[in-house]
Amino acid sequence: MIEAVRRWAARHAAEGRYSPVGIAFHWLMAALILFQIYWGWRMSRLPVGGDKLDAYAVHSQIGLAMLVLAGMRLVWRIIVPGPINDADRLGWQTQLAYLTHGLFYICFFGLPLTGWAMWSALDGAPRLELLGLPWPLMPFHDVPIAVQWAVLDWAEGVHALLVLCLLVMVPLHVGAALKHHFWDKHDTLIGMLPVLEDDEEQSRTPRPGLHDAGLPDAGPTDADLPAGAPAPAPARG
Repeated sequence: MIEAVRRWAARHAAEGRYSPVGIAFHWLMAALILFQIYWGWRMSRLPVGGDKLDAYAVHSQIGLAMLVLAGMRLVWRIIVPGPINDADRLGWQTQLAYLTHGLFYICFFGLPLTGWAMWSALDGAPRLELLGLPWPLMPFHDVPIAVQWAVLDWAEGVHALLVLCLLVMVPLHVGAALKHHFWDKHDTLIGMLPVLEDDEEQSRTPRPGLHDAGLPDAGPTDADLPAGAPAPAPARG
């Protein structure tokens, strides 16, 4: 089955494109990251109370979904490597891009894991859920209170550091993709976009004729007459 999946994805890679599954993973993770950045900023501005707790619950569920998606995306990337495009032939710029992708994966896993640890270290914290299903807590609620505080402080510090890392890398990643596309004329961005129907194919499709539309034939035109033939007389009403 894995070989069949690889053969299917290889057809897209031969065109310099990622597979539809890889494209879906990329844009879904991008949307969740942007939402989590906004939602985290919004939570920080809410006063202590029920609204803030509800916001934390949404933030935690989206974070757990990111953790699951990150694991699925990593497995997919191992099974189906991406295509070789123009950005893979740029020397130090390519190595920098690989480093950036590695840091993104650290954030994909590190942010949900540290958030999960913070939630688990809170004494009497509400249960975690993902899509309505219970999610287990890390075993920090049975340790001494001093250990709980240490875990909470450590996880909060790492979480904040990874958020700052994302705030730097996301604009750099977007800027690099736009530079490759508009300035360097590389195929990098095209390979990560969904395939759309070609407008040129639509323009080559013949329009339906009068007979197809159910309209009466207007008779031959001047272009249809042989050379030297008299033009037909206009029809009388």
